[in-house]
Amino acid sequence: MPTAVVGSARDVVDHCGVPRFLFTDFPLGNPCGRPWDREMQLSIASLALDLLESARGPRTTRQAPFRWAEGERDDAWRRGYLRIDDAQREVLRRAGERRRAQQERARREGTARSD
Repeated sequence: MPTAVVGSARDVVDHCGVPRFLFTDFPLGNPCGRPWDREMQLSIASLALDLLESARGPRTTRQAPFRWAEGERDDAWRRGYLRIDDAQREVLRRAGERRRAQQERARREGTARSD
């Protein structure tokens, strides 16, 4: 069955050696475009389907022509991506503590996921 991978982690996908790869230079978790940008998402899906049809050899990679934010340099979104500053540090620490407490309760109750 022919397949095409749409992804943002080019180094990882290149290392794996998939047959067809549509690279989108977007933040991880957003390979098909900006949230709620239906037009961009449909265009990316269409490009992936076109790649299924047009790839003539193994490990074919194409890059989508979209930018994460219009009017920005290609890498402008990277400056703030996953950036943690002092204002966020305490909020994130408390969220982590709550999550670890939930996980411990789930383990004690026998409802924890077994990965």
